[in-house]
Amino acid sequence: MLKDQILTAPSSVDASSVDASSVDATAPGGSVSNLQLAVLIPCYNEEVAIGKVVADFRASLPTARIYVYDNNSSDGTVAAARAAGAVVRSEALQGKGHVVRRMFADIEADIYVLVDGDDTYDARAAPDMVNLMIEKHLDMVSAARASDEDDAYRRGHRLGNAVLTGIVRSIFGNRISDLLSGYRAFSRRFVKSFPALAAGFETETEFSVHALELRMPIGELATQYRVRPTGSASKLRTYVDGWRILRTIVVLVKEERPLQFFALAGLVLLLIGFGLGVPVIIEFMRTGLVPRLPTAVLATGFILMSFLSFVCGLVLDSVARGRKEIKRLAYLSIRAIDTDD
Repeated sequence: MLKDQILTAPSSVDASSVDASSVDATAPGGSVSNLQLAVLIPCYNEEVAIGKVVADFRASLPTARIYVYDNNSSDGTVAAARAAGAVVRSEALQGKGHVVRRMFADIEADIYVLVDGDDTYDARAAPDMVNLMIEKHLDMVSAARASDEDDAYRRGHRLGNAVLTGIVRSIFGNRISDLLSGYRAFSRRFVKSFPALAAGFETETEFSVHALELRMPIGELATQYRVRPTGSASKLRTYVDGWRILRTIVVLVKEERPLQFFALAGLVLLLIGFGLGVPVIIEFMRTGLVPRLPTAVLATGFILMSFLSFVCGLVLDSVARGRKEIKRLAYLSIRAIDTDD
């Protein structure tokens, strides 16, 4: 099986090379050869966990090159990552989104595995994710987190993820179940067509919406999610980052679905205008007078703004369609992984 060949491939890695290491993953019958795999690990103050994370992924994907991108850590993260055998680089702009942007721009590979450096994800799932991507010709495989440990996946985070995932599923499509998973495998097509505009943890939302909007073939694989090792602290701020993710979803709806966004805004303005204007009209029909002229003017303003919002939605919908076509063409311009004879 392809999985067995990935697991047993030679583990020698030339850390001085720019490209990810090659994988001779030719299955019986010769379907795939010379695949380049890269494991990408963004890190900020993960001295306690990063050595084990690198070691686990070297064992699970022996032929992959492992990159650790340090994001201004103040502890021994860099030294621990180097000691474990990773290629260590740095990104000065603070935030996971900035690190992802830099990694995607710098690193060349056929398949990318992105994982957090906190040792909460199971590296043994990586070969299954890679093989699912290859066998099903997918562009993104997400690890859907499953855990019975309350400390690993706190109820507040679980609830927030469920709410945010539900919002995205209802707007962009129901092909994902874990919007905020930090453990994913990507094709080269995905990585090199991904705009990476986010600054922080909202980058996971961008991953999902990018794939859903371009109707990329994607998949999910249930994986174990475990508690952080002792001495490692979560960088996720529940309310601040939750708000930023929600704001990102709203912005993405405005950018990708402007007709729905501005139609909803126009409907709200129209209802407010009717709420203010109907009593004035009833009074005028009953007495022939308009005693509340300022209210009548305000109601007229809301009605006009509602129609303006509808028009903006129509115009921007055409613009968004053009942008989507350009992104789709950019995606198609990148060679897909050839897994056939």
